[in-house]
Amino acid sequence: MSEKHWHLISYDVRDPKRLRQVAKLLESYGERVQYSVFRCRLDKITLEKLHWELKKIMEHEDDLLVIPLCFNCAQRIPIHSSGDRSDWTGPHPTYRVV
Repeated sequence: MSEKHWHLISYDVRDPKRLRQVAKLLESYGERVQYSVFRCRLDKITLEKLHWELKKIMEHEDDLLVIPLCFNCAQRIPIHSSGDRSDWTGPHPTYRVV
């Protein structure tokens, strides 16, 4: 199995129905950081599967941004008063799509 890495995933979906579908799908892969920003710890195969599933939902007018983070970058995520981000470097949760 390939190594997992953190990814920040942000989206802008114009249609409310598609917006809810994208949010629900991403909730099954990771954790919401902000309204339309998720953090997901994915290996290469799972990331490709997520791209494929999002492509089935999203339209050309929608936007998707996936930013891979190396381990050192994930460690430098600042801790804000609005939320503790220290778990980016600790034991990592695993997610399973059912």
